Amino acid sequence: MKVMAYVITDACTKDNLCVEACPVDCIHPKQDAPGFDEALTLSIHPVDCIDCGACVPVCPTNAIFALDDLPADKAEWAEKNAAYFN
Repeated sequence: MKVMAYVITDACTKDNLCVEACPVDCIHPKQDAPGFDEALTLSIHPVDCIDCGACVPVCPTNAIFALDDLPADKAEWAEKNAAYFN
């Protein structure tokens, strides 16, 4: 099973710059999708992500981390990202 490559954390402002940068459309919810307003953050699909990193440099709040670089105090966000898609 593929391991999650990137995680969006609580610094996310849902500005959608990462959604626009993603070449495989794996970041959700989109602004026009049901549940967007209720979602605390955007989430990266743990299987569909191709590990390209295009989302990281466009995030103005530095909310996106490679799983291996995820700070310990943000570890819960890996589970939260995955749970969004379950």
